[in-house]
Amino acid sequence: MIIEYTPKGVCSRKMTIEVEEGIIKDVKVIGGCNGNLKGISSLVKGMTVDEVIKRLDGIDCNGKGTSCPAQLANALKEYKERA
Repeated sequence: MIIEYTPKGVCSRKMTIEVEEGIIKDVKVIGGCNGNLKGISSLVKGMTVDEVIKRLDGIDCNGKGTSCPAQLANALKEYKERA
């Protein structure tokens, strides 16, 4: 399944996440800190949706109350609610 998510309160503008049987297969992010987001995308590949949520939920970027990693967790939480 392909998830398209529009992050809120961060520099990134769009996230596309591919999930297969509860496992992250690919993550692409438009906007944001390119190198950091490529690194996060690479690190979460092969992880379960639940593990990514557990690790990334609540991360803050410069007092914004959220971050690109936290927004990735939010996208996956929304995915779980719909599944």
